This record gives sequence, C-alpha cells and structure tokens, in this order.
Amino acid sequence: MNSPARKALVSCKSGPATDFIVIGCGIAGLRAAIELARYGHVVMVTKGSPLESSSMYAQGGVAVALNEEDDVHLHFSDTMKAGHQLGQEQAAKVLVEDGPERIQELVSWGTQFDTVDGKFAFTKEGAHSRSRIIRARGDATGDEIVRVLLSQARQHPTITWLDHHFSIDLLMTDGRCSGVLVFDEATGDYLTLSSTAVVLATGGAGQIYSRTSNPASATGDGMGMAYRAGATLVDLEFVQFHPTSLFLPSSPPFLLSETMRGEGGLLRNRKGDLFMKQYHPAAELAPRDIVARAIWSEMAATRSRHMYLDVTHLGSTFIRNRFPTIYTTCLRFDIDITEEWIPVSPSAHYMMGGIQTNIGGATGIPGLFAAGEVACNGVHGANRLASNSLLEGLVFGVRAAQSAMDTKTARTLPHPTNDLPLWTTGIISRTTEDVEKIRSSLRRLMWGKIGLVRTGESLVSALAQLHRWERTMRGPFHNRAGYEVKNMIQVGRCITEAALWRENSLGAHFRADFPDKKGRGWKTHSQLQQIPEQHSSDQQTGKVG
Repeated sequence: MNSPARKALVSCKSGPATDFIVIGCGIAGLRAAIELARYGHVVMVTKGSPLESSSMYAQGGVAVALNEEDDVHLHFSDTMKAGHQLGQEQAAKVLVEDGPERIQELVSWGTQFDTVDGKFAFTKEGAHSRSRIIRARGDATGDEIVRVLLSQARQHPTITWLDHHFSIDLLMTDGRCSGVLVFDEATGDYLTLSSTAVVLATGGAGQIYSRTSNPASATGDGMGMAYRAGATLVDLEFVQFHPTSLFLPSSPPFLLSETMRGEGGLLRNRKGDLFMKQYHPAAELAPRDIVARAIWSEMAATRSRHMYLDVTHLGSTFIRNRFPTIYTTCLRFDIDITEEWIPVSPSAHYMMGGIQTNIGGATGIPGLFAAGEVACNGVHGANRLASNSLLEGLVFGVRAAQSAMDTKTARTLPHPTNDLPLWTTGIISRTTEDVEKIRSSLRRLMWGKIGLVRTGESLVSALAQLHRWERTMRGPFHNRAGYEVKNMIQVGRCITEAALWRENSLGAHFRADFPDKKGRGWKTHSQLQQIPEQHSSDQQTGKVG
C-alpha cells in the first residue's frame, strides 16, 4: 500500500535571469523567439536537440490564401466547416488574415517553397475548397521552414540556447509564472531559470498512443506543466488521427501525407475495391476525421489490420519528384510506391485541444503564454483542417511573443530558492525498466480504449488504470524518461476525463454509445483545471458555452 504523498527537497542551482523564456524549438517556438529577441534577452529551452520537434516532420505543406482563385474568406469558411463549427471565429479569422504576411516573411528570409513558372505550386487537400497548400522540396515543408527559422534565430545575439534541458515545472511567484525548473539531461543537475514571461511551445502528445506519426519528443510536457500550475486545458477529447500512416508490423508508423490523396491517391480495401464514396461524397478528399473512421470501419468489416493507398496510376516520374521523402523511405521498407499499393492505417497525429489561450496566446496565468500545438485558442474546433498547423505556429508564435513583451515593463525578476519542493511518494523509486514498462502499457491502453472509437465503458476502465499509475509516478526522477511518463499519464488522464464528459460524437471525438453530434452539450467545450496547491490528481471538469 502506498504511503501518503510527501515533499522531497531537491537542491537546485540558480540559472541566469532573463527577460523571456521560450520552451520548445519547433516553428511556434522559433518564431516567438525571433520576435522576442528584438525586445530583450531570450533563453530557448529544449529537451534533446532543437532538431527533434514535430515541425521537422511536417510533409504536406502550409495552407494559405495566396492563390489567385482563393481568398481569406474561403479559407476561413473551410477552417470552420472542418472544425464542425466548434471553432472560435475570431481565432480562425486571425489565422487566415495574418497567414499571408507570415509566409511572405519566410520567403524574404530565404525559404525555398516549390514553384511553377515563378509562382507558388499550389495543391489541394481534404476539406479544402481551393488549391491553397504550398510546399517545399516536395514533401519536406516542415524541415525547410525550421531550417530558415533556426538560421534567423541564431543570428540574434540576444538568444541563448539551452539544449538537452528538460523543463519539469513552472515556477510561480504570487500567482504569476516567474520561470521554470529544468533538469540537465547530461549532468542530472536541477536548474531554476527566472524570467518576466514564459512562452510554452512544446508541441503535442502523440506519444501517449502506440500508433502515432509524432516523434519521440511529443510527450505532452507543456500541457502537464501548465495543468499543474493551474492553467485550464480545453477540448482535449479532440485528438486527430491521421488516416494514412505506413503500416508494417516491424516498423513504427510513418506519415503518408494527405497531399498524396490531394494529388489523386486512392484508398482500397483488401479486395482492391474503392470504398470512400460509401462514407462521404468527397471520397478521399473528405475531412480527416471521416477518412480515418472510414478506414477503421473497413478494417473491422474485413478483419484486416490495414487498408491500401494506391498512387501507382500517378506515374513513376511524378511520384519520385513530388514525394521524394516518402518514396525513398518506403523503398527502405521494400515498398516501391510507384508499383505497389501502400499498406496504411490511422495513427494519432495532432491535438486540437490544449492550454486555453486567447488570440494573443495569453493563458489564464499571468506571465504564461502558449502557441502552437500545445495551445488551444479555438482555431481548429473539433477537427483541424489539413495543413493549418504550420500556419498556426507562425501566426500565433508571433502573437504570443507580442503579448509576452507587455509583461516585461516594470517587472522585477524573483529570486529563486536553492531548494524546491518536488512531490514524491513513499514507495521505492521507480527504475528505468519500471518507467519504460508503464510507458509501453500506457500507449497500448490509450490506443485500445481512447482511440478513434470510444465508449463509456472503455473510458471508465482506462481512467481507473490511469489514476493508479498517476499515484505512483510523482517523482522526483533522475532521468528524462521518468518526467516524460509522468506527463504522458497526466495528459492521458485529462483526455480520458474530457472524452468521458462529452456524451456526443463530434469531429475527431467519436463515442459509439453516443453517436449523435446533436446530443447534450455538443456546442460547449470541455475544461479541466487543477488546484496547484494540492499537487494531486484532483481536478475540476466542466464546460463553458
């Protein structure tokens, strides 16, 4: 039987005081840091390497209304429709209206987007009414944008880089966020960093699922930190599952860009039959939530572990030029996509929910801001429109930075203590093997019971196990893995609570026991908030109109 929770004092070194701290080195974090560097000193904190962000792996492109046949009103309409009208109109308007300027800015900094006859090469993806997706190097858009933003950021002498430092918890002073407690992955030391403002840009939490397109770093750290500090998490039940990731029993999922269907790729079942017309008039170009569940349904009906994506009819030369990364990656697994159908199945891809912010990136905690996938400003609603994520990181990274600038005026940096209380339990400290076993079990649990299709029974069962894990994973730990798994359990539990509360089906959230989207409270938003002083799993779950 576990003993009651108790405090353990951990000795911490005091790091340099700074004007701004940005946690996370993806597109949102980099763009925020570049903006902040004009107004003060910035410390960029990232676990592992700056090249490990989800942004690096973004293939398809950026949705932006720059085509002569397009306009921001159409982009706004498509965004709201894809989100099942649950999105915040003001946030969606900001996204589509600020987007063109952010893209032109990237071009001026040297981003090499693909062109045809000197103009952007536009393509179309699911749920878009126009061809508005621009790309770089065929299917390496995220990599190209990160390359340029990193280059820009490294030119600013006011940015200090703190790589391989894991952010454990936010520091609070008189109800304000005043910095962050970090763990040096190389030395095992704890370090306190003080600042006038903190911007969280830590990305999503796809790693809580056994099948995900996200890199290993996507463990929900920012959401966990903000939640423990008292910030509100909203819409966490809306987890987007990308319809097509490579399915091979001996390899992790690899994303096959939605652009493959935008360029004419077809989905086939194990008999070779096309099936998407049975589920939506737009067939392969239906919204992601519909395509993912259609594939799931076909897999169940045919007792298959995957379906097939067929691009062979597009031509060998076109495929190699248009999808060079996907082509070469599949070849490494002995699949020639110019001649063979690609085995695919859905995988966890993107969190529509996150830390509640306004359109300026401000959270409910003074001094704390968030941008990118970790945040929820309402732009995506119940289902993200394809290729809106990179644009969101750029647009709201700038806005969060601009809001954070206002906190710098007339603020005195707090003096951190050398000893900080970290909560632990009286049980024997978990070994690395224990932690990794829980990580693996958690990922299987989330995939099996809180995946594409949920039921009240599966959610209640999962919640009980998540509570048990949470009670035994308080820390402190002596490695990054322990802190990651703690965050994964906490975010997984919050997703499950939100999914259990929403007794209707909408967008990416599907309850088999409540399949009607017009059910009770379908226009409201889930909210979860922890009282910081308790440092426990107690929470308040409710709704707002």
